[in-house]
Amino acid sequence: MLHGKKIWRNRTDSGKGRFFRKSLIMIFIVSGIPGLIIGGLIYWMAGGRVESELLQLHYQQIEQRSEQMDDQLSNLELLLSHWAFDNKFDYSLNGLDFVRDFKRTDDITKTLIAMQGSNALVKKAELFVGGKSQVLFNPEYTPLQDQKDLSLYSKLIHGKNLTYWTQWAFDSEHPDQKDLTLVHHIPGGSPNPFGVLVFRFDSDKIASLLQTMTPYYEGEAFLQQKSGDLFVSANGSASNDSFVEALRERINGMKSEKGSFFFDWKGSTYTVSYGSLSRISDEWLYVSASPINSIIAPVMFISKLVITVSLIALLLAALLSWLASHRIYSPVKRLANLLGGYSGGAAWTGKEDEFALIEQQYEHLHKERLELNSKLAEQLPHVKESFLHQLLQGYLYAYSEEDLLRRMEKFKWEVRGRHFAVLFIQLNGIANMDEKFRSGDEGLITFAAVNMMKELASKHFEQSDTLNFHDLTAGIMLFIPEGGSYKQAVEAFSEELTTSVNRILRMRVTLAISRQTAYISDLPNEFERVKQAVSYRNCDNANQIIDMEQGVLGGEAWAEPQYPFTLERELIQALRTGKEEEASELLSSFVGALSCAGAKEIDVQQGMLHLLGNIQHVIMVSGVNPNRLFQGVNLYEQLSQIREPKRMLGWFRDKVLAPYQNELSCRAGSEVKRLIEAAMIYMQQHYRQDISLDNCAEHIGTNPFYLSKSFKVVTGKNFIDYLTELRIEKAKELLRESELKINDVAEQVGYQHSYFNRIFKKLEGMTPTSYREQSQHL
Repeated sequence: MLHGKKIWRNRTDSGKGRFFRKSLIMIFIVSGIPGLIIGGLIYWMAGGRVESELLQLHYQQIEQRSEQMDDQLSNLELLLSHWAFDNKFDYSLNGLDFVRDFKRTDDITKTLIAMQGSNALVKKAELFVGGKSQVLFNPEYTPLQDQKDLSLYSKLIHGKNLTYWTQWAFDSEHPDQKDLTLVHHIPGGSPNPFGVLVFRFDSDKIASLLQTMTPYYEGEAFLQQKSGDLFVSANGSASNDSFVEALRERINGMKSEKGSFFFDWKGSTYTVSYGSLSRISDEWLYVSASPINSIIAPVMFISKLVITVSLIALLLAALLSWLASHRIYSPVKRLANLLGGYSGGAAWTGKEDEFALIEQQYEHLHKERLELNSKLAEQLPHVKESFLHQLLQGYLYAYSEEDLLRRMEKFKWEVRGRHFAVLFIQLNGIANMDEKFRSGDEGLITFAAVNMMKELASKHFEQSDTLNFHDLTAGIMLFIPEGGSYKQAVEAFSEELTTSVNRILRMRVTLAISRQTAYISDLPNEFERVKQAVSYRNCDNANQIIDMEQGVLGGEAWAEPQYPFTLERELIQALRTGKEEEASELLSSFVGALSCAGAKEIDVQQGMLHLLGNIQHVIMVSGVNPNRLFQGVNLYEQLSQIREPKRMLGWFRDKVLAPYQNELSCRAGSEVKRLIEAAMIYMQQHYRQDISLDNCAEHIGTNPFYLSKSFKVVTGKNFIDYLTELRIEKAKELLRESELKINDVAEQVGYQHSYFNRIFKKLEGMTPTSYREQSQHL
């Protein structure tokens, strides 16, 4: 047989191998070569023509922006000249007593402020009056008595022109910090000026203006007087920077006064555009240099990406050709190899027809199918149970109604012309049977109960299936003939089941009956409703039957429970002070109050979860890490799985109270706990009065420092925080349970009305009035 398979492979591979290679070459050409050609063309265009086009575009862009800059600087010169010839700055300023002539001084200040706000580039508009006055407006009036400041501004009066640009250091202690400055003599046009109007420009905004000449936010841009007296850089570079000097040297060697060129510097290529600006009696040179790499990088990246993708496509083509050859061109070969290698089939010689092999194997496969059917019949109950689990848990939501019907028919269920219902049974009372069952026996008890349910269901219902959830709960799916009634059968089944479970297992039964539905796809929702309905059972140790068609989740089922806040507060106080026996008794009282007559299972469970959260908060506040204390166990998950108050009580004592009380006994001695207990009792008795750390320490016979330190160690809170929380808790109790006015409530807990409102809102996130209104609506 193996020899026959080898002949088959040799015969087929020798004829198809060349075709595989030809297919690979064709796929390479079709999918890879065009991509490589396109990538090469894009790379050539990016490296050649794109560079020249971008150079010309860069030059035009920089020239346009330089004209805009030239216009802006010209406007500033005209603005300053206009004000210099204004009559506010005439000869009358020389020798004027600016102190007496306050109105004139105030007018000058307002004018300078207006000049300063006329352009965003102007950092300060200043007026210096020399001669007899020797004052400075910047823009407020400032007498100059320091000889350094007088000399600094006097030099501006002796400038070479009536109006000129300069870089000037206005701080004599920092001569290297210079501002770009526009200066105009006053009075305007006078041969003997005695003062100057000055525009000092913001260096950052000048740099931002220059950065508009570097559109890609890289490279360098600067302005320079051709005489070399003034230099401004967008990046703050110095005039002697090596890159700047290299650019100036190259531009000095150019024949034209403006233009553009490529410039190589330290492995990078820059596109450089330069020109001149005509300023007052001078020419300025502007230069913009941007790295060409940043301009063409996106195009280069795309071209390289195209080439890379093309190469990857070549590799992918090889894999796809191999898959295509096996999936498209060799199905018969694969089928023949499969059947030829079958353990019960005839040996494949490679000379017979492939379909003859398939025909020979059919008989053998048919026999195996019959054997598998018999095995499937044995496993069918387990498969059906697994299917029902998936159906009721909602895992088959993607199937249509018709798909579900067909699948259930394959499992030998009669579903055509049937309605459906679900029963959910929960066993209660295991907490009262500690002498008979141990922890972990829930699965054994459920198994015994499910066997009873199967036997009784087969007697009372025409068609049903029972599900074991192994956690003291089970489910029964009923198949009801269309138009038939199942109420009487369910009543008889329920009565017989409760009697059997009560007598044999000594437990109580809670049974929820779903609504009848004509659609299988509705069963997950109905199953979820009956599970929820069971959680609304009364905590009394009695059998209960809940019919969903009677609206169990409406009316009184949603009534709010009475949560024992006072017992909770006393329990938490006992925990903080280390009173183990009292805490255990208070916990029993708390569970008893929570599960009193008429209490629902869900209310008891939610109340215990709320208590667990508050106790964990106390543990964290006391400085103990709950994760370390409980060794990373998810207490909420464990508690949510317990349904009976008595078991909740035992679990709470063993899993929550005991570890924390052991931790507290290690942290504080009995004497310290007694001392803090006395302090807490004193605070609870006198919280209406003005209590301080000092008088509390005096009352219990210790010093304030020791009391404060011990209080924090034992309770996890400082003295004031505990007193504040105590008063606010008392206030909340009065707001909930009395009709006292807010003022009276504040006095009852030892606060003035205004401070009470502030501290209450700080701690509770709402005003006392809002808290009372919210409590009344609950």
